Amino acid sequence: MSSATTRTGYKLPQITALFWILKIAATTLGETGGDLLAQTLHLGYAAASALFLAIFVVSLLTQLRARRFHPALYWTVIAATSTAGTTISDFINRGPGSDTSTDAGLGYGTGVALLISGLTIVFLIWKLTGQTYDVTGITTVRAEVLYWAAILLSNTLGTSLGDYLSDTSGLGYWGSAALIGAIMAVILAAHYLTPISGVLLFWLAFILTRPLGATVGDLLSKPHAKGGLGFGTWGTSVVLLAVLVIGITYSHNRTSTADTEPSPVLDNA
Repeated sequence: MSSATTRTGYKLPQITALFWILKIAATTLGETGGDLLAQTLHLGYAAASALFLAIFVVSLLTQLRARRFHPALYWTVIAATSTAGTTISDFINRGPGSDTSTDAGLGYGTGVALLISGLTIVFLIWKLTGQTYDVTGITTVRAEVLYWAAILLSNTLGTSLGDYLSDTSGLGYWGSAALIGAIMAVILAAHYLTPISGVLLFWLAFILTRPLGATVGDLLSKPHAKGGLGFGTWGTSVVLLAVLVIGITYSHNRTSTADTEPSPVLDNA
């Protein structure tokens, strides 16, 4: 039986309010955590990207081998895609170093175009495989690999969009966060009030949480002189990590006490 089509079981979380809280916390942590290594600790975007990609690969392989949903493992992979997405985006847009005033990257416009193209290709491949876009129905290794590829690219794209809105558009951190929050509120209203596909709305909201995390992360961590609240990358990252740990612990306890569904029989997708 091909490993690409072997059923993996129900390994992704239910889409609840807690899911979105943890997703926003993880993507915001990705922004501050990526900046912490690349800028505060002067590791540079190239080296930080290599490190975070290694963490992503190891955690992803562990996730793919798992036979059931493990909250800590799932959110570790999400956080890894967010931190890797932050430094990869900065590497593409700004260049390999950690001093953004001297880097020579492709710029936000080119970076966003490349990442949108990459994400579009992933979704086209996904469609051609016949696997569902509905995350509640992902039970094969092939679909899960495409799911994580889309997440990594969407988090990288979201960083570029968030940085563009905050740094280049003139909206600043507050204006950018307010704009993205308003768009997400419209998506939420559409979910309850319109017949628009829930799968489409999910992916739109999922992608938008990343630029929201990027702008909120910058708002919290950047100094007052740059329009931020001045909590720093260390302080902001510690608080966000604490939020994630509390949420993951709660999710783990619920998963452990809930009645477990029988695992699907191994089968071809």
